[in-house]
Amino acid sequence: MATVEKMPMLQVGYEKLTSDLKRLKAERPTIVDAIEEARAHGDLSENAEYHAAKERQGQIEASIADIEDKLSRAQIIDPRDLSGDKIVFGATVTLMDEDEKPVTYQIVGQTEADAKTGRISYNSPLGRALIGRKADEEVEVSVPAGDRYYVVSKIEFI
Repeated sequence: MATVEKMPMLQVGYEKLTSDLKRLKAERPTIVDAIEEARAHGDLSENAEYHAAKERQGQIEASIADIEDKLSRAQIIDPRDLSGDKIVFGATVTLMDEDEKPVTYQIVGQTEADAKTGRISYNSPLGRALIGRKADEEVEVSVPAGDRYYVVSKIEFI
């Protein structure tokens, strides 16, 4: 029997997925109307509007199914409820890079990751390398740009 893998995420990630789902479901009637209108133009074999609307409908339905799956497996984690001296999901970590410059990341779920805003997935190379580490430990990460070295400076649960 297959087990359902939980998908850890923060509350903000859960809320974003929920709003995306509402937006996509609200778009359904518009697509149905576009399909009906394109169908009224006659020959469907050469009707670009019809094919585009059907393709968009397929994309929306696939996105809805994907989001519903993620929401059904969601395990919401509040970092403020966590503590300890090891890096875990939800922790905010300050690292010192090779140039002694501090960089801060929060370990989040796959759907919430955005490196530009300092949110990295627990499944990313850096996220995997950080999980379980403690303050003052060295971390080596292989990324497409080459090997990177960090020292864990601070672990917070905020």
